[in-house]
Order: sequence, then structure tokens, then C-alpha cells
Amino acid sequence: MVTLTKQPPILPLREMVAYEVLWNKRNISYKRLSELFSSIPGSRPSDFVKESEIIELEPLIRELIFSNQFDYKTNLLINGTFDYPSKLKDAEEPVEILYYSGNLDLLSTRSIAVVGSRKPSEEGIRRAAKLARLLVEDDFTVVSGLAAGIDTISHKTAIEAGGRTIAVIGTPLDHAYPKENAQLQQFIAQSHLLVSQVPFYRYRQQTINGNRLFFPERNKTMSALTEATIIVEASDTSGTLIQARAAIQQGRKLFILDSCFQRKDITWPEKYQQVGAIRVKEYEDIRQHLTPTADS
Repeated sequence: MVTLTKQPPILPLREMVAYEVLWNKRNISYKRLSELFSSIPGSRPSDFVKESEIIELEPLIRELIFSNQFDYKTNLLINGTFDYPSKLKDAEEPVEILYYSGNLDLLSTRSIAVVGSRKPSEEGIRRAAKLARLLVEDDFTVVSGLAAGIDTISHKTAIEAGGRTIAVIGTPLDHAYPKENAQLQQFIAQSHLLVSQVPFYRYRQQTINGNRLFFPERNKTMSALTEATIIVEASDTSGTLIQARAAIQQGRKLFILDSCFQRKDITWPEKYQQVGAIRVKEYEDIRQHLTPTADS
């Protein structure tokens, strides 16, 4: 295994552009990137691309990153730097680059992900809102994916309750999905924390079908950033189950609401309970399985 010698200071824009160059190559994926970076510990995106490639793409990337519809700044986290969240390394394929906007200190707070269906039932909406309020009362940061449904309810309720929230999105920072959440995304980026691992340029070059693959990858990252995931509602084919698998693999707590077990049209809750997920009949079931805080 090759080890790099002492590296010069990091130039954020240069590394952003280099990361985008890597994603512009054929057959690239998070798995291939993880293998590439792990082959040379301490490496940066710019170690794997030509200087001419960086120079060629820099004007376009600069425009994409700094001239967008939102009024917030794009910042960068790189694996190996002091501010890179060490808990991300628990992921099977840790992301090397995270784009973010907002209060990075929120990554150091105790956080719980609340996720579920994009088309929840009325009961699911009420349960998600109640959970978010209780988590805020217990001083947890509420994390979700800013999608329609359970995600949106979780973010909004946490904000309304005076708590903290982190949105881990499946698009670049300059896109909002769904579009109706653009204002909420702007507010989270300015007053809380917005995070994305999705490359700006590649996202524009791909079809909708290609870009859909970024959403399950963000679920793995969301799980790694939090100490537990709570699933409110989900079908057997829901992308939420990507996060369920990631939580188990990463050694995170996985909570599934009792209402999911009572449904006759799905089978996934029992499968995950068999591998360590916790069935939640009341909020106290969540509290008793989490490590107590110093104030508890």
C-alpha cells in the first residue's frame, strides 16, 4: 500500500473541482471512489486527476457552485481533515467529499434520523410530528432527507418546536427536490445544516434515472451521521429500507414503529426485528435504548 508524503494545504475550490472531475469519468461510483481513496490513505481528489482536467473544468464548476438559485454558500468537507465527521467512516463505502451549507457544529450534536414514506397516512403524519417534538424536548437534532411526506413533517416540526435539524439531500446543494421544499431548504441551509454528497456537474449530465441512484446513497450517509434511525411508515419497496439496512450494517440503532408491524400488506418490519431492529410501542421504548446523556 502506498502512503502519501506530507500534503500541502488544502485548497477547497481545487478539491471541489477535482471531485467533480472524478465523477465525470466513465463507470465511476461511490464504491469505486471508496476503493480508490482507500488504496492511498490520506489522498485527496486532486491526487487522482490531471492538472489540465482541473483547469478545464474549474470555470464551469465555479459557476455551478457559486451562481445558483439559493442564497447560501457551498462549503466542503474532505475525508481526513479535522472537521470531517469520523462517524462517516462506519459506512461500508465512506464518502470522501461532503458539500454543506449552514452550522457544521450540528454534526457534533446527538442526532436521530426520522424517515418514512413520501405519501404517508394521516396517522403517519401525526406520529412523525409527535416524534420530532419529543426528540427536540430530549435535545436531539432531528435528521431527515427533505423529501416529501415524513421527511418534510420531521424537519418542519423540529423547527417549529425550537429544535435543530439537518437535511441530508439526494441532489446537489443547488437543487431542491421536491421543488415545493425550496424555501424550507433555503431556511435549513441558513439556520440549521444542509448536507449533500451529490456532484454538481455529473447530476446535470445524467438522466433522471441515473440521478435516482444518488438517493439511496444519501440514506447510507444519513444513517452514518446519526446514532439511530426511526422508521415511521414504509412499504416493502420503499427507499427507506436502504437506510434500515445501512443502520444495521453500521451498528446504529434501528427503531420501527409498532404501527408498521400491524400492517398486513408489508413483511419488512419482522425481517429487520430479527436482525436487531427495535419495535417501538411508545416513545419510552426509544429513550431506554439510547445511551443516556450527562443530564439524564
